[in-house]
Amino acid sequence: MDCSALLDHHVGTGVCGCCGALRPRYKRLVDNIFPEDPEDGLVKANMEKLTFYALSAPEKLDRIGAYLSERLSRDVARHRYGYVCIAMEALDQLLMACHCQSINLFVESFLKMVRKLLEADKPNLQILGTNSFVKFANIEEDTPSYHRSYDFFVSRFSEMCHSSYEDPDIRTKIRMAGIKGLQGVVRKTVNDELQANIWDPQHMDKIVPSLLFNLQQGEGTDSRSPSPLQSSEKEKESPAELTERCFRELLGRAAYGNIKNAVKPVLMHLDNHSLWEGKVFAVRCFKIIMYSIQSQHSHLVIQQLLGHLDANSKNAATVRAGIVEVLSEAAVIAASGSVGPTVLEVFNTLLRQLRLSIDYELTGSYDSCINIGSKIIKEHEERQFQEAVIKTIGSFANTLPTYQRSEVMLFIMGKIPLPEVHPALGSAKSGFEGSRMIQMMLLKSLLQVTTGFQTTNMLTALPSSFLDPLLSITLMEDAEIRLLVLEILVSLIDRHDNRTKFPTINIISDISVLKLKVDKCSRQDNLFMKKHSQQLYRHIFLACKEENSQWPHFEALYALLAVISMELANEEVVVDLIRLALALQELALMNDEGLPVFNRCAVHALSAAYLNLISQLTTVPAFCQHIHEVIEMRQKEVPYLLPEDVFIEKHSVPKTLEKLEGEVLFLQSKISEVLGGSGYNADRLATPYIPQLTEEDRLSKRKSIGETISLQVEVESRNSPEKEERTPAEEITFETLKKAIVDSVGMEEQERERRRQVVEKFQKAPFEEIAAHCGARATLLQSKLNQIFEITIRPPPSPSGTITAGYGQTQSRSVPVYEMKFPDLCVY
Repeated sequence: MDCSALLDHHVGTGVCGCCGALRPRYKRLVDNIFPEDPEDGLVKANMEKLTFYALSAPEKLDRIGAYLSERLSRDVARHRYGYVCIAMEALDQLLMACHCQSINLFVESFLKMVRKLLEADKPNLQILGTNSFVKFANIEEDTPSYHRSYDFFVSRFSEMCHSSYEDPDIRTKIRMAGIKGLQGVVRKTVNDELQANIWDPQHMDKIVPSLLFNLQQGEGTDSRSPSPLQSSEKEKESPAELTERCFRELLGRAAYGNIKNAVKPVLMHLDNHSLWEGKVFAVRCFKIIMYSIQSQHSHLVIQQLLGHLDANSKNAATVRAGIVEVLSEAAVIAASGSVGPTVLEVFNTLLRQLRLSIDYELTGSYDSCINIGSKIIKEHEERQFQEAVIKTIGSFANTLPTYQRSEVMLFIMGKIPLPEVHPALGSAKSGFEGSRMIQMMLLKSLLQVTTGFQTTNMLTALPSSFLDPLLSITLMEDAEIRLLVLEILVSLIDRHDNRTKFPTINIISDISVLKLKVDKCSRQDNLFMKKHSQQLYRHIFLACKEENSQWPHFEALYALLAVISMELANEEVVVDLIRLALALQELALMNDEGLPVFNRCAVHALSAAYLNLISQLTTVPAFCQHIHEVIEMRQKEVPYLLPEDVFIEKHSVPKTLEKLEGEVLFLQSKISEVLGGSGYNADRLATPYIPQLTEEDRLSKRKSIGETISLQVEVESRNSPEKEERTPAEEITFETLKKAIVDSVGMEEQERERRRQVVEKFQKAPFEEIAAHCGARATLLQSKLNQIFEITIRPPPSPSGTITAGYGQTQSRSVPVYEMKFPDLCVY
């Protein structure tokens, strides 16, 4: 034994190395596991002896490994592949059996042999080496390794994933071996802080594209649900399924700080292989990502997609549409509220892309000026991209709670260009048409956000800063824009999904078949209507006066009146709505606005349909009877005043509308009488509804300058105190009107110039000058405050007394309250 121990330090040297009896024991044990015929396989009895020896003398493990490595290298060089398999089997068994502190040196020999096999040209050797590495990867080592490197294995396994071997079966086996090898590297390194960081870009840029390459080969198979990853043996035979399982495992192990490094190679792979345009594979990849990562990290993926969308803002519309489609799918998968802390930034990015797309469509170029080498922009592709953005905005909004959705609605409303707020109406590139398109797209986005919006407190969910500009758009000339606003209002007010029960305007004899959901008006709803009801009525009335309103506009107006009646109606609101319906009838009768015959008949039909609905909601028999009688009379004599004859493709509207009177009209006196007997406010019912006109009408482009001036005169006269003596009315001539117009324009120019100078001063003036200006104002304020304090601080009557000034005059001494001396009894 002493001789053997001595010869252990001189392996392969001297005469003793040639004598079998004098060879070291570990070498004899290793030699004995190899049979004479490699077909017989590993000699199990001798393998057990070698394993027992390794466990008894763990310090010999490194030498056993080195000797096995030496034999394997020799056998590989001599193409004795049977002995190579036996050597790897022996290594695997030793590796599984031994967990001592000396295992690290043995592992180095083991990895050296695996590397030797992976470098071989023979596919079978590569697969053999991979299988051994996978077994090693599943072993939990007791002691950490500070110096081990897996760079070679990442590179080699990634290369095997892209194998292009001629035989398809062997090619599949090599690729699967590469995938399993990458999975083994991830398992071995991801949880060990002492190992090389597998999440570094240098590794991720090899691992992720290799997995995506194989995933793409099986694109025909559907992505599986996010259930625990359990797969059958049949699935393991498919490289695509194996890849998906490996990819899910990789993403599932990603911590917060590693998400970016894992997702970025996916984006680059989709860019490099033009896979955004197809959408299907890109959507599949990100479905796997969103289902695999931890739910609290979802917003990081969404933020990366948004950043990638910005980076590709000048790429083809199909590429951008693919990214947006992926965003939409990711938002649906993400849990509620997982968009992250920068909710408005998400919508800001999408709206910015929408505006850029409109500019591209109108200018025909991705740059400010059209160059010869600029890309050709296809309008229909840009339109598809815009629709995709709008859909994505809706998908994001559906994941948000109510309070955040209200913020988003207000944010989008602030982006819509209004004539009063944005006089220029559009960018230099797009002009007025660009502004119109922006208004259309933003309103469509707003409609997506409001779809399904439900709130218990309308007053806080729809503040004046949102509702006022929205209602002002109903006065604009563009019929399509007005229709969108009406749909948005219906969507906001309809909280019980009653809108779907009114697809068209018609006379419903019994509304109970509709199964409407009508709740009692809450206190918050009462406050909302008390503040905004007149504003809503006014815009409904003015919308009926628009000449270019069509069939869909009247359907939307009917739906709006219906949902107000069911969602926000108390007794006072019901009375005002009936007055509004009667005022619409009067509008169509008088025709002061010169409406076309179709519009007049449509307004009559709208009024009849709504009064029929509200009469059944109030359940006052006499009221219902009067409405029913008038409708029956119209069916006999003037059917073109009912919706069934107006809102059809081949309507029966006459060329001229004769004067209507008698039993075909709803009578305000009769209605006020029957409702007054049921407890409604008869005096208010008997008062005709007259809309309150405000300066908001200036937003309507058809309003003439004369109407605007007369409107301002009316507002001023209304605001003047009644007790004051009215001055004689000034005679208004053409010169007076001309002077008023010129003066108002001049004042607006002066005000605009003054604001411009103030802004320019704060932008360009030196800091010292601005500080001096502000300091002067502060000094002036302080001096005024001092004067106020001197006036308010009076001398006390007795405690302070008086003092004698020069020239025999007495002067009161001003003592502050906190310095006065009070008797103890007066102090609490």
